[in-house]
Amino acid sequence: MSAHQHSHTLLVTGGAGFIGSNFLLTLAQSRPSWKLVNLDKLTYAGNLENLKDLEQRANYEFVHGDICKSADVERAISRCSTTVPLSVVHFAAESHVDRSIQSGLPFVETNVVGTQVLLDVCRARGVARFVHVSTDEVYGSLGDTGAFTEETPLAPNSPYSASKAASDLLVRAAIHTHGFPGLITRCSNNYGPFQFPEKLIPLMIANASAGKELPVYGDGQNVRDWLYVVDHCEAILAVLERGRLGEVYNIGGNNEHPNLAIVHQILSALGKPTSLIRFVKDRPGHDRRYAIDASKIARELAWAPRFSFTQALPLTIAWYQSHSEWLGRVQNGAYRDYYARQYGS
Repeated sequence: MSAHQHSHTLLVTGGAGFIGSNFLLTLAQSRPSWKLVNLDKLTYAGNLENLKDLEQRANYEFVHGDICKSADVERAISRCSTTVPLSVVHFAAESHVDRSIQSGLPFVETNVVGTQVLLDVCRARGVARFVHVSTDEVYGSLGDTGAFTEETPLAPNSPYSASKAASDLLVRAAIHTHGFPGLITRCSNNYGPFQFPEKLIPLMIANASAGKELPVYGDGQNVRDWLYVVDHCEAILAVLERGRLGEVYNIGGNNEHPNLAIVHQILSALGKPTSLIRFVKDRPGHDRRYAIDASKIARELAWAPRFSFTQALPLTIAWYQSHSEWLGRVQNGAYRDYYARQYGS
């Protein structure tokens, strides 16, 4: 399967989201012979505009559907080629911690029930490989030292991360009970093009560009390991093609920064004053620090991030500045009309 010339069929769930759309765009470039089927429910976080460059490609297809409905999953799989092995990369998830604090139920429905429905259908269809894309947040919070390894016990602290941990365990159970060809990836915080502007980096870029206040939780000293989305996509592809079945792979960017330091870098890059920063009441149960030990994927799959933070943050800022129309349509909700305009429903 590692030979690029081999045609392959890939079902991507949640491919209209931030990481999923970057992944599909990466594959269209690096694996042009693959048939790509994108199953997405188009919740608020799904934006088909991200994928408009793929619409004319003969080997790309979009299926509007919900992973919680086995009929929708079956319909998407029926669009995949039957003559070559089928793999699945599962991104579809509710992913915003603040929204999970408001209401945990949609997270359980999509992340837990949806993953189980997907596993059941994929097992019945005999998929060749299934990559479940998860998060380092399932490990909980770190002290000032150390890093998460694949052996770190799961100790999720938000409804979001609890639902992701549950989905990881369902994949693990399918692997152990049924010999299911699953793999699990857990990544650190992503940033880059097409990220929905509720997340830290695009929100700060958007607000700073508009001269609006930049809300920073607590004292701004929460530390995250930042991973450029292109690096993440290349890591997922490495796991898909070469990962050992049944294994977990942590994917990190080796870029630990406190939130406040990132906000200062964005303001500096845009020539905006630090007086725009507003400290706001901290998020309930806000994890203090995450850090990833990504030595396993480096050792086994020879993957390492290609982009440093000093390279990729300016690229990200430049992308948002040159895509102000995209940002405007996301902010005012107009992006949600794209599906109806393009697909006529």
